[in-house]
Amino acid sequence: MSRSIEFPNSFSALRHRNFALFWTGQLVSLIGSWMQTTAQSWLVYRLTGDPLALGMVAFANTLPSFVFTLAAGVISDRVDRRWMIIGLQAVMMLLAFTLAALTLSGVVQFWHVLVLAALLGTANALEMPTRQSYLVEMVGREDLMNAIALNSSIFNMARVIGPAIAGVVINSIGEGPAFLANGVSFIAVIVIVSVWPQAVLWLPGLLR
Repeated sequence: MSRSIEFPNSFSALRHRNFALFWTGQLVSLIGSWMQTTAQSWLVYRLTGDPLALGMVAFANTLPSFVFTLAAGVISDRVDRRWMIIGLQAVMMLLAFTLAALTLSGVVQFWHVLVLAALLGTANALEMPTRQSYLVEMVGREDLMNAIALNSSIFNMARVIGPAIAGVVINSIGEGPAFLANGVSFIAVIVIVSVWPQAVLWLPGLLR
């Protein structure tokens, strides 16, 4: 368990440095994910002009959650959760970079977006339960409920911030840079999780 520092009760989980770093990295990554979701919808409509196509992409992205979530819980109990998170975050990063490359090169087609959305949904369906089950290892049972609440708060923050930034980016320079930004945002979580437990030694004054 990482060393802890003083924090108000409403933010007690942030006294655990590993969780505080992970929470920050997740916020960055989720903002990027919402940027991609917004830009992807705009791209699909620009390519097809068909509302049904938007529904198909949303369905392809959501279906894996129903199919793989239970299996992900079983898998995460049998493997090193830390490396599973790193691996799946890396996969999602590569998918975002692929969509960015296709869009920026001007060769992107609707079926590209559909396939990548399904693959991203699958990776996310496997990664999310693993990430949530890892919380107790970061904060212990005493601060688990507070960690869950803080974790939920960043989803709400990202849901507001990400689309707002995406709108500015799409209007200014197009969808491709939004996908590229999402790919870069995954690096935050990958780096933070990769350096544990060394992060506790390298960043001793970060949260003081």
